[in-house]
Amino acid sequence: MSKGDLMSHTSSTIRRAVSYVIGGAQPDDPVLRLTYDARLVRRRRFDLSDSMAVLVDLPTTVSLNSGDALVLEGDGQIAIAAAEEPLMRVEGPDLPRLAWHIGNRHTPCQIEMDHLIIQQDHVLADMLRGLGARVTSVTGPFTPEGGAYGHGRTMGHDHKH
Repeated sequence: MSKGDLMSHTSSTIRRAVSYVIGGAQPDDPVLRLTYDARLVRRRRFDLSDSMAVLVDLPTTVSLNSGDALVLEGDGQIAIAAAEEPLMRVEGPDLPRLAWHIGNRHTPCQIEMDHLIIQQDHVLADMLRGLGARVTSVTGPFTPEGGAYGHGRTMGHDHKH
């Protein structure tokens, strides 16, 4: 099914996404832009445009990344892209120490060569400034590091033994 065929459905028709492919997005796929929080999904409706909606109906909750694809029931797929959202850029002379404090609070973090990116949080901003960081508000796609034990987030992580 082509992109044009997918987009020709009326708004009363909802396509159902029943699985996903890691890194499976294709250039001609319709694109669904989602924030980091919205990319954690199991069952939810998304409107791609006035003429197309998709019901994500997966067997388990998954963390989708930019470049993944939702597979539609019948035929076709939808590419996932990271939407722009309010973020904070964290800079400082001791970036590993700042990253440790962010991680110690189980906060998703995008790690770049000379800065860190986290979601807006005034409490974390104050803490990081207290540690000597420069914190500035930015807008952009948020693609934090995935979990250490596989694709996506560390779901169900705790410190119980």
